[in-house]
Amino acid sequence: MKLSKRLQAVANQVLQGARVADIGSDHAKLPIWLVENAVSDFVVAGEVAKGPFEIAQEACQEISGIEVRLGDGLSVLQAEDGVDTVVIAGMGGVLISEILERGPLDGLKRLILQANNEEAELRKWLMEHDWMIAQEEILEDKGKIYELMVYQRGEEVLSDKELTFGKNLAGPVFEKKWQKGLVEIEKIQSLHFQTELEAEKKKIEEVLSERR
Repeated sequence: MKLSKRLQAVANQVLQGARVADIGSDHAKLPIWLVENAVSDFVVAGEVAKGPFEIAQEACQEISGIEVRLGDGLSVLQAEDGVDTVVIAGMGGVLISEILERGPLDGLKRLILQANNEEAELRKWLMEHDWMIAQEEILEDKGKIYELMVYQRGEEVLSDKELTFGKNLAGPVFEKKWQKGLVEIEKIQSLHFQTELEAEKKKIEEVLSERR
């Protein structure tokens, strides 16, 4: 099983021997890779939609160690699973927050989250619920930019700037994302004369300057 660049980045963050739940697993590519590469010997592939659930079931039918379950979010988990790591990848930050809010989160030690928008809202939820950043990565795959956030239990307070831009993110993809953000703000300003966007523009310019 060969993973896309974004899914491989997620797989790289799963600790050896972890018991994993991949929520929104789609075709179960990540669970299959984790088991085939002996990273994990137990993975729950959760899917809320019947079509992808059936495709995942078929793909995993001859692979031991993967349980494909139909259900909403973390409701697919059972206490006896002993899952300690949850992966939620390729969704918006608000949707990921809502999935985590509904839980259950008992017994979880590591969250591997890959948001494709609304990252600030996700970071805020995690901070308010006693999760702290273990690692961050920003990457581009097939023309789309993703932020990979790895969280562990713990308390931390992020500034408004860190909520928006991440704690330690930098590099060419980071700059590409926020340069694009600047262009979008300038376009809106030119069309609608919205001077209130000036503060947002200055914040982006400031962070780009700091993290070069």
